[in-house]
This record gives sequence, C-alpha cells and structure tokens, in this order.
Amino acid sequence: MNMDERIARINALYHKSKAEGLTEAEKEEQAKLRKEYVASIRNNLRSQLDNLVIEKPDGSVVDLGKKYGENRAGQKPEAEKTDGKGSEERTSGEKEPGADEKHGQA
Repeated sequence: MNMDERIARINALYHKSKAEGLTEAEKEEQAKLRKEYVASIRNNLRSQLDNLVIEKPDGSVVDLGKKYGENRAGQKPEAEKTDGKGSEERTSGEKEPGADEKHGQA
C-alpha cells in the first residue's frame, strides 16, 4: 500500500468513525496506519534536515547532517554536549538558569 492509499484509508476510517463508529479491528488498523504515516513523515523530515548546509556570515559552512546526525544513535547533539567545564551550551529557546532574577522578574 503506497502513501496515498494509506492516507485515503486513514481518512475513510476517520469519516466512518464519525458517522457510525469503528469495529475493534478497524480501530487497530487506523492506529497502525496513523503510526506508519507519522513514522514516514518523521523519516522524511529527518532526511531533509540531515542534508541541510548553513553558510554563516563569515563564510564558514556548517553541515547539519554531520553535526547533528549522530542523534539517531542516541548520543547528545553537538549543541548539548558539555564543554568540559561543567556547563552546557544552550540552544536558542533555552533560558540561562536564574535569568528571570537577573532582569528583576520572579
């Protein structure tokens, strides 16, 4: 079953569930198809991200696939590895501990 057929079947099962309900076998099929679909999307996205290359303003090039591709092996990504001094580099969305106190916010 190709992806278009899976999506069509997921949609058909959804509409049937709203109209008349699903049997236990259909519920299991729906859950299995949804899980396969999500896994496919994740794999496609991961593949695209592994092939991303960023050129910084200074002209240096960062291959994100080489830098972060090791995540699949269960290792920490490069941005989260410690620097050997007990501190960790933070990604863009993380706050420094105590950052709220520094700015007078509690």
